[in-house]
Amino acid sequence: MAALRTGVAGVVGLAARMGRLSVSVPSQVTRPSLHTSFVTAFSHFRLTPWYASLHTSSSHRGLMEFFDNEKNWGETEVKVGRSWRIEELRIKSNEDLHKLWFVLLKEKNMLLTMEHACEEEYQVFPNPERIDKVEESMKNLEDVVKERNRAYWLLETGEDGEHHGEIGTDSLGRRRFIRYREHTVPYWSTGRPWRSRETPSITKFSRLMREKKFLEKRRALRRIRDHVCMLLRRFPHMDLDVLQKKYPEVNVKALRHQKRSLGHHVHNIA
Repeated sequence: MAALRTGVAGVVGLAARMGRLSVSVPSQVTRPSLHTSFVTAFSHFRLTPWYASLHTSSSHRGLMEFFDNEKNWGETEVKVGRSWRIEELRIKSNEDLHKLWFVLLKEKNMLLTMEHACEEEYQVFPNPERIDKVEESMKNLEDVVKERNRAYWLLETGEDGEHHGEIGTDSLGRRRFIRYREHTVPYWSTGRPWRSRETPSITKFSRLMREKKFLEKRRALRRIRDHVCMLLRRFPHMDLDVLQKKYPEVNVKALRHQKRSLGHHVHNIA
């Protein structure tokens, strides 16, 4: 009997959500028993439909969803609006943003399909800036979602909760910060190596790159050291602590006693 009550309550609840039905159970009517039929149990509840608020549209799941409306075929110009602004997206709910994302994604797929079809048929694709407007709208929508996620994580944990990337190895064997990005196909399902392999050419390139960076760093340090020595030679009574704070790469007190830091002053000649 409990299972029957649960099933009937589930059916009535689903109908109430779909049609905005108000459900009322009279107290004077006896509740269904174990031997009551499903029709009798369903009629036990009094349903008052509200047909004005229920709206449905026809569903299309064919390949024509990837193409534009037929009345726009062969046209040289299609009237379209502007992209969604970030100020307009901030006042929308998360559910509306979720729906709008899939609408924009469907529109983007349709525009890319029409662009490819026009190239195959050697025709002019009308208003190619529509793709830019859709991409701009999707970018603004994603920025709004990131703002809300960042605000939530900052409130709950004190951190932004975003993982921008990680330190990895690129195709040339260089250790660098790689940002996360969306891939159409995951790299582990393609069978192709995602990270670089240790080949002789990559090893040589890495060695030369490290040598180049080392030489550049040494030249920069030498230029700073020469500049500090020139300052000490021209201004022998300057504050060494301030100079050390401005140039922490070198040891100012050690450079102060070198010969190239001594100028042609009376106390140095004596």
